[in-house]
Amino acid sequence: MSGGSERALIALRDVTLGYGRRVVVRDASLAVGPGDFVGLVGPNGAGKTTLLRAMLGLLRPKAGRVERAPALRLGYVPQRQVIDPIYPLTVRDIVAMGRYGELGARGRWRPRDEALVTQALEQVGMREHADRAYRELSGGQKQRAVLARALAARPNLLVLDEPTNDMDVRAESEVMALLHALRREHGVAIVMVSHLLQVVANHVETLALLVDGRLEVGPAGDMLRTEVLSALFHHHVEVVRVDGRVAVFTDAPEHEAGALAARREGSS
Repeated sequence: MSGGSERALIALRDVTLGYGRRVVVRDASLAVGPGDFVGLVGPNGAGKTTLLRAMLGLLRPKAGRVERAPALRLGYVPQRQVIDPIYPLTVRDIVAMGRYGELGARGRWRPRDEALVTQALEQVGMREHADRAYRELSGGQKQRAVLARALAARPNLLVLDEPTNDMDVRAESEVMALLHALRREHGVAIVMVSHLLQVVANHVETLALLVDGRLEVGPAGDMLRTEVLSALFHHHVEVVRVDGRVAVFTDAPEHEAGALAARREGSS
C-alpha cells in the first residue's frame, strides 16, 4: 500500500464520517496507490458503505479530508445490480454504459468508444456473450458484465462492493482470478469491500479492517494473525495456514483447529 506517500491515487486523511449528529467512522486513514490490492473488511453495519461513499465523493467528511490525485480514474462496481428485465438490454448495452461519462458535451459515440467496449468485454472473457440478453446470464456472468462496464471507463482504481456476494465457489474463484489478471496485466489498483474476511484473506496485499467505527490498516501478513484479529474483533478468531493458504475461523472447535494445525505442521 502506498501509505501516506504522494503517489496515492486516493487517500483518506483522518476522516470522521457520519450522518447528521451520528458518527459512523472516526479518524480513518487509508491511502491507495497504483497497483495496490486492498481488502476493506468489516461486519455488516460497521460503516463500510459510509467509508465507500466518502471514497466515491458522495459523502463529505465531518473532519479530515479525502485527497484524489489529478490522474485518478475511478471505476465502481456496486454490490447489487437491479435491472428491470422488461428492458431488452444486451451485454454490450450494459458495458457501453461505462462510456457515457466520457462522451463529452456533444454526446457523440465514436469508434474509440466502441473499441474500448470491445476491449472491456475481452478483458473479462465476455466478448462471445456480447449480443446475449443480460437477463439471461448466470450470476457470475452478470458480475463479469458489470465489471466490464466499469473497465470501459479505463479506470486506474477499481472499487468493488461485495463482488462475490451470492456466488458459488467456482464463480467466486473466477472473479478473483480476473481481478488478479487486471492488476497484473494493466496495473489497476483494486479496493475490494466485503463483510467476509475469508473471501479476501488469500488475495489482498493490504487489509483495512473496520470494527466499532475504527479503521485498522496493515499488510495482510501482519493483520492475519490470531492475536491481532481477536483483539480487533473482541472475539476469538483462529487463523490457520495450510499449504500456503489462510483459513479464518470464529470460535473454531478445538478438534477442528487442532486437526488443521496438525496438517499445517505436516506440510511444512
